Amino acid sequence: MTHVESNGWSTERLTGADWRRSSLSGNLGNCVEVAMLGSGEVAVRNSRHPAGPALVFTPAEWSAFLGGVHRAEFALSADRTAAGR
Repeated sequence: MTHVESNGWSTERLTGADWRRSSLSGNLGNCVEVAMLGSGEVAVRNSRHPAGPALVFTPAEWSAFLGGVHRAEFALSADRTAAGR
């Protein structure tokens, strides 16, 4: 799969993708699913809309995102959570 500057790929283009979700999400359907593509890229989609679009990231983009997650850069503050934002 070649890198594409635009995003929001149709999941139909990602045939053979092995979609996975976190075991922490349970069966509520309120999570994202991730697929490691043969090209090294990573696809992400909404589990509630599996036929909808998927965002596709380069390995470097995905690594940067995971690094931010591990450093809690995306954690919601108590104020933002309480306000429902």
